[in-house]
Amino acid sequence: MRTPVGPEESYTAYRLLLMSVLAALIGLAGGVLAFVLLRLIGLAENLVFFGRVAWSLPPVQLNHLGLWVLIVPALGGLVVGLMAQYGTPKIRGHGIPEAMEAVLINKSRIDPKVAVYKPLATAIAIGTGGPFGAEGPIIQTGGAVGSLLGQLVSVTAAERKVLLACGAAAGMAATFNTPLAGVVLAIELLLFEFKSRSFIPLVIASTVATSLSAALFHRGPLFHVTSVHFGLPQAMPAYLLLGLICGLAAVGFTRLLFWAEDRFESIRISPILLPAIGGLGLGVIAYFVPRVLGVGYDTINAILNGSLPLTLLVAVMVAKAAALVVSLASGTSGGLLAPLFMSSAALGAVYGELVRLIFPALGADPNAFALAALGAVFGAASRASFTFIIFAFEITQDYRAVLPVMLVAVVANLVAVRWLPNSVMTEKLIRRGRRVASDYEVDIMGAAQVADVMAKDFPAAEAATPIAEVLSALRQRPHPRAGLLVLSAEQELIGVTTRKELEQAVGEGRGERPLAELAHPPVVAYPDETLRQAIFKMIAQHVGRLPVVERNAPGRPIGYLGRSEILEARRKLLEEEVQPEPGWLSLRRPSS
Repeated sequence: MRTPVGPEESYTAYRLLLMSVLAALIGLAGGVLAFVLLRLIGLAENLVFFGRVAWSLPPVQLNHLGLWVLIVPALGGLVVGLMAQYGTPKIRGHGIPEAMEAVLINKSRIDPKVAVYKPLATAIAIGTGGPFGAEGPIIQTGGAVGSLLGQLVSVTAAERKVLLACGAAAGMAATFNTPLAGVVLAIELLLFEFKSRSFIPLVIASTVATSLSAALFHRGPLFHVTSVHFGLPQAMPAYLLLGLICGLAAVGFTRLLFWAEDRFESIRISPILLPAIGGLGLGVIAYFVPRVLGVGYDTINAILNGSLPLTLLVAVMVAKAAALVVSLASGTSGGLLAPLFMSSAALGAVYGELVRLIFPALGADPNAFALAALGAVFGAASRASFTFIIFAFEITQDYRAVLPVMLVAVVANLVAVRWLPNSVMTEKLIRRGRRVASDYEVDIMGAAQVADVMAKDFPAAEAATPIAEVLSALRQRPHPRAGLLVLSAEQELIGVTTRKELEQAVGEGRGERPLAELAHPPVVAYPDETLRQAIFKMIAQHVGRLPVVERNAPGRPIGYLGRSEILEARRKLLEEEVQPEPGWLSLRRPSS
């Protein structure tokens, strides 16, 4: 009797070791990519806004371009439009949906052009004032590097997906010096699984990228947050209301972004010119609020440490979001994380100032509300709230931040789930006809055992019985099955046949021949196996049913596993999901 090895057993220590080595290489590449791209952006910003050669990110809001600031972003948008037209259109947007699409429809294969054009387009877009972060493009570029390595060496499509996710995690971790958030982001947005084959390589890639990035940049966390008083527990209602506001902001921003994209797509001009039009809109906004230009990491630091006045906080909150919508909707290249961090942190700081003014007894710093709101809007809009709970903890390394950050993030996510059917990551894909999983959940096929669902009443007949007699007995069963177990005189399992084969044999005049002539060598299942393992056997051996035998007594069948039993397991799970059960407080109806 053949017992094919399931996918869990076939994943050997050698494959995991290979994936770990490849993940380390991707981590090195991710750290280098983050360093190079941020230095390219710094060089472009210094050349464009200050006319000097320097590599560090400058305070772009201090530029002296005057009215030229109206034109410079448009010129950058025009260059990006040309690159998208004659290079690859995959450089448009913030990068993560494109990585998700590669996972969904292309077996995690990404065009090599993306690894070249995306960082260059991003450096040009941000270097000419684009209000973007570098992390989204670094995530996409890191994912492209992981995908390319997965195409260079011999791996499965599932392993290539892990390598792509390793590149994305490395990019996130290297940019913000947040290795845990990088791992969780890859799981929430790209993998939707939690297995050793993916978790171990992800941690390796993220750790290596963070370590290399810290060595290259000679810095600690990207954002430096001073000591914050969170006002717990008396300020918890205020954090609850902030979560509601952040959730509404996530819904509003996402809908506004895609509304603006639709308006740009309706303009009847060459797509090359659309990013330039978005750049003109950005220039107008930047003329009045210069802090919307560039990545704005220095502005985020200032907000988190309470260095900006209330009027400027309000201006940054509104203008940065508007600049991001106008620019990104036009089809240029840049990341969402940093600009939404800035706008969200400003929202939290403004809210915190109002709370301190109205309820001074709560004792919470406005900086605390800024930190709690930092990742809540993006987390709710992207359905990746857990990532940004971890992110906020990593950048503060203050355990006291966990409670308010968690509360604001999950309340915001609750609002987004209610009012935003698709996330900012999946809306574009769904418009292209791609369906994306929205939640990570345990597969019932991997949790249920064969013994839980197998049928103990199954059709069987001895091998010496005439075929016609067996077929007649099958037809008399109230619910005849397609399969039949063939047994010896000692009731030992010999093989398996089907009702179709019985009918064919009778039709050919072989009804008096013994059943043994139709028996096929059986593929068996064991009662302690998972349904996932049993289904793998069915697929691998092209069979629709499995006799179930004990491991220590493989000759005597104890059950039968067919398609109907597998569907029954799914039915039970669905019933648990949607069928309420009576509780202790349920009202009983009076008997009539």
